[in-house]
Amino acid sequence: MTVASVLLALIAGLIASVVGGALGGMWVAAKDLGRELAAMMGAFYGPLAGASGVVVGLVIYAFM
Repeated sequence: MTVASVLLALIAGLIASVVGGALGGMWVAAKDLGRELAAMMGAFYGPLAGASGVVVGLVIYAFM
């Protein structure tokens, strides 16, 4: 595991969590909040869980 692979995994995980958060927000709350606000909130809060999941996964991978 190199520094470049760790950075690539972090960047890819953050991008995926932003996209997934926006799509999930639109799917769950589009009727209540509107598509734009739901997507914006999902894209904002998605990386909170996504980044921590990627970091935990990389730490587990480092000890394997």
